[in-house]
Amino acid sequence: MTDQFDKVAIITGAARGIGLSVAQRFLAEGYHVVMLDNNQATLEQAVSAMTASNRVLKMVCDVSDQQQVQQSVAEVIDNLGRIDALVNNAGIADFKPVTETSFALWSDILATNLNGPFLCSQACVPQMRRQGSGAIVNVTSISGLRASTLRSAYGTSKAALAHLTRQFAAELGEDGIRVNAVAPGPIDTAMAKKVHSDEIRADYHAAMPLNRYGREEEVANAIYFLCSDESSFITGQELSVDGGFDSTGIGLTSLRADAGR
Repeated sequence: MTDQFDKVAIITGAARGIGLSVAQRFLAEGYHVVMLDNNQATLEQAVSAMTASNRVLKMVCDVSDQQQVQQSVAEVIDNLGRIDALVNNAGIADFKPVTETSFALWSDILATNLNGPFLCSQACVPQMRRQGSGAIVNVTSISGLRASTLRSAYGTSKAALAHLTRQFAAELGEDGIRVNAVAPGPIDTAMAKKVHSDEIRADYHAAMPLNRYGREEEVANAIYFLCSDESSFITGQELSVDGGFDSTGIGLTSLRADAGR
């Protein structure tokens, strides 16, 4: 059985936000962590601030580029010898109305959000098969579970990624490889703080039983769980980490008003 301190996790989009929090969680659990990101400056800054950086391998990689992905994964195997977990977190978003979403923008979003996880997973599977084990977690979104305005490209990419998760799970289970997804809801990332107005935040609060935004580490905890032996009989699933947003329909605002009387 592989010792925890010999295990290797690859996290894409790892220089900031949820990806960085995931990298920190795996480090805290004793993994060797491979941090992939396409922004070299941000990646360098993130790694320099981390503890246990001797167990971090940083790589500049555009996950939508097949050659870069294959080279990066080959380097991981050469340096660390195995891949126990892959977290496909890298993603981009640009919210525009359907009629203002250019084909170039559509293509860019799907290239990173859908092609990237496909390429990274496909590159890691042969090594996981050799080991007879491995876990892949794709970071989807509540935007892939519920349609909303301005997200025709982003929401579609995440919905497709959820189905890709099930496809991989169906084909790789007998190889000992589990594939799951985590769908974050509104999370207090730097991006959300920048683009979510007070009105948008109030709308989200009104629609969530937990009545707050999530924290990056709460998403990281769910991702780590699905990569760990604690979830050894779970595959092909999408776990919403969203404060109850996806589970709940109308009525919360009225319920809260009644309770306050």
